[in-house]
Amino acid sequence: MFNPDLKRGSLELLVLSSLEAGPRHGYEIGKQLERRSRGRLEFKASTLYSVLYRMEDRGWIKGRWMEREGERRRCYYKLTSAGKAELARQRREWEAFSSMVNQVIGVSPA
Repeated sequence: MFNPDLKRGSLELLVLSSLEAGPRHGYEIGKQLERRSRGRLEFKASTLYSVLYRMEDRGWIKGRWMEREGERRRCYYKLTSAGKAELARQRREWEAFSSMVNQVIGVSPA
């Protein structure tokens, strides 16, 4: 499908953008990214959770354990103000990078 290095290099941006609409638990984040990509992006739970833990350590997201009736306990992650700033920074960087790559390889903007 996609080169794993490309996916790995953009995972933080994808997760941050997933949390932009509101708090989600890890499984839900993975499923949303899979849906948004029409099934072209799939993540192993271990990969996704290691990224979530790293992002929480950096202060970009905050996890909160919650229990809902009839469901098991889950950690819901939400963007912090630092995470919103990081999302904006990574979006700008991605836009500039993808524009440059498209220019170099001769792909015109859609």
